[in-house]
Amino acid sequence: MEKRLYKSRTDKKIDGVCAGIADYFNIDPTLIRLAWILFCALGGSGILAYIIAALVIPVQPE
Repeated sequence: MEKRLYKSRTDKKIDGVCAGIADYFNIDPTLIRLAWILFCALGGSGILAYIIAALVIPVQPE
């Protein structure tokens, strides 16, 4: 079975992007969320990247 990137339906804080990325790489979603916060704080482009990811990444099928 092919591995695909999806937004999470169950483990989401805003739109499930971080949990979906964590599931894809088999790591803890908290680490992805912390990295995303650092990315936002240091450069500010993390917010734009999150919005784009929320629009582009499909929702996990049921």
